[in-house]
Amino acid sequence: MRKKSKSIPVYRMSDDFGTGISIERISFKDLPGAKKATVDSPEDGGHSHRHDGHSFFLLEKGRITLEIDFQEYVVEAPSVTYVHPDQVHYARNAEDVTVSSLSITEEKLNADYLKLLLEMTPAKPWLLKEEAFSTIQETISLCIKVAKLKKERLYHSFLKDSCNALIALMISPYLDSTRSKNKISRFDTLTKAFRENLERNYSVEKSPAAYAKELNLTPSYLNECVRNVTGHSVSHHIQQRVILEAKRLLYHSDKSVKEIAVSLGYDDYPYFSRLFSKITGITALTFRNQNFE
Repeated sequence: MRKKSKSIPVYRMSDDFGTGISIERISFKDLPGAKKATVDSPEDGGHSHRHDGHSFFLLEKGRITLEIDFQEYVVEAPSVTYVHPDQVHYARNAEDVTVSSLSITEEKLNADYLKLLLEMTPAKPWLLKEEAFSTIQETISLCIKVAKLKKERLYHSFLKDSCNALIALMISPYLDSTRSKNKISRFDTLTKAFRENLERNYSVEKSPAAYAKELNLTPSYLNECVRNVTGHSVSHHIQQRVILEAKRLLYHSDKSVKEIAVSLGYDDYPYFSRLFSKITGITALTFRNQNFE
């Protein structure tokens, strides 16, 4: 039976020196039923959780099955997986794995890289070509060595700079593979800005007009931009983001449906219940019961 708590567990980084960065390389043969180090945590990655930082996993050897926000990914080496702090995830199983993991707080992230990561989320794990894998593997080995130089005078700066360089190397192949050959349009730019605002405000702001006002646009023009780029309306994206968070809380916590509704900005509990049923086709309680193993 799944372990559940009042809120979604947040795994803290092993960070005894206040760097805001945790980095390590671990190996293991399998995951099911084993109380051992895993891709997600040195303690217990087999249960659903979030991290308190932006997390990157370089799978150097083997295969692992991950679930990230209700999507299952079978990840094979060599590849990189990025997990945003909001994303709930866990490892289902693993086969003869060697993985290097890096977790870093937003304060320690290069501002340009943070912006790119927010634009990428959610991102599927991406395979690496041999040359890129070799460079990333060498760089992460260097970062692990740097992490051990705790008595060095410039330790904090050196660790931050080297790990940010590593992040740039890891996300570069993803950006190259998804970069459009065409010039980015105004519709693309405005849709991206809307999505960034939505991620920050979905729990407190549900009105398309409010998001349009934030961007100095009319609601109809913002809707035209978003629909042109994504095929869906502004309202659709707002509702889908709220329902994703509701699913996370229903599945991974013991909060009541009413408590979840309030945390997502719905004081009108019946309205939230009707919205959930409309979007998913089932009630919130049915969703919870169907997914409780």
